Amino acid sequence: MIRILKQGISEDAAAQADAKVRQIVEGILDEIGRDGDAAVRRYSEKFDKWSPPAYRLSHEEIDACYRELPERTIEDIRFAQEQVGNFARIQREALRDVEVETLPGVTLGHKNIPVNSVGCYVPGGKYPLVASAHMSVVTAKVAGVKRVVATAPPYEGRPNPAIVVAMDLAGADEIYTLGGVQAIAAMALGTESIAAVDMIVGPGNAFVAEAKRQLFGRIGIDLLAGPTETLVIADDSVDGELCAADLLGQAEHGPNSPAVLLTDSEQLARDTMAEVERQLKVLPTGEVAGQAWRDYGQVIVCDTREEMVAEADRLASEHVQVMTRDPDYFLQNMTNYGALFLGPETNVSYGDKVIGTNHTLPTKGAARYTGGLWVGKFIKTCTYQRITPEASVLVGEYCSRLCALEGFMGHKEQADIRLRRYGT
Repeated sequence: MIRILKQGISEDAAAQADAKVRQIVEGILDEIGRDGDAAVRRYSEKFDKWSPPAYRLSHEEIDACYRELPERTIEDIRFAQEQVGNFARIQREALRDVEVETLPGVTLGHKNIPVNSVGCYVPGGKYPLVASAHMSVVTAKVAGVKRVVATAPPYEGRPNPAIVVAMDLAGADEIYTLGGVQAIAAMALGTESIAAVDMIVGPGNAFVAEAKRQLFGRIGIDLLAGPTETLVIADDSVDGELCAADLLGQAEHGPNSPAVLLTDSEQLARDTMAEVERQLKVLPTGEVAGQAWRDYGQVIVCDTREEMVAEADRLASEHVQVMTRDPDYFLQNMTNYGALFLGPETNVSYGDKVIGTNHTLPTKGAARYTGGLWVGKFIKTCTYQRITPEASVLVGEYCSRLCALEGFMGHKEQADIRLRRYGT
């Protein structure tokens, strides 16, 4: 039996908040689509108090960012990008072009072709999320994308040097200091000064995620990666202090970041809730994390591992941290998650920052049908076919009859003309 010891806001309240976001984003996209750069500047001034002569950074401005950073920080960024790049290259090598003769004279194949241009959004208004540059730009470049545009909002009134350096080291071809819906719209729709891209990737707040959702179709997107979610699955092999730290470590992302504890130990559940309150008093980001915990935090107690798996799959959380006696049980049985972190030795922060897997992951239940960002998201797998005259006759006879069955007489003639030309 499943017992809920702490519940977040209601589904109706969440739906109302989503509806408000949809309406605001729709208006911004319409205005930028109509007015281009002028509208981008209006919204940048309104939301970020940012109106430089040009949003694209020059080589001199990028070089100045390097000079602001300690060499150790630059080396740390390089190390993280090496890990992300290494895993992306392994994934890329798993994508093979194929060509095979399926019938005598019938050759079928596919090629893995990179998208030509990609816009990479790096969140940075509240926290300078340097790691998002690694996850998107590095991975796009490993995939073979020719033009990579990277953008992040200003941080404390200016470009964040660490984000800019990370974008540059990752290989971005164009770097802009521009945030929010206006950045997504500028890259997707194009303006007088920013050429449109074919695809947009990267996480963001609810407004950024909604902009990507509304623009999907005009451009490609990676996935809907909105406010961070975390699910901690734990039993009494760990303690409340560890669970609370891992919940709050993700709740600090923003006031609408869900953090959920799923356990088969009511004692651990109550210990964790008490620890959350204690840690909030000393956590420097406790104000934001506390609001997220109050409004979106949940504590769910189950009786069995099977119930825990079923509930975890229902939640389909972005991050799932498994701290149980047998974490591999959840690896073998769970189907809906963005990324799994197995055992108390690892944690979501490792995946977010440095370990090498990608931290742009599905939210709001999207893990039911998609995984996270990876090198394959930047690849189009396109098929081709080649056939001999003799095989054209063989296939054409079947095709002619099947077209007639469906009433597609023009399709039928495409087959019949080849039967007449190549048949004996």
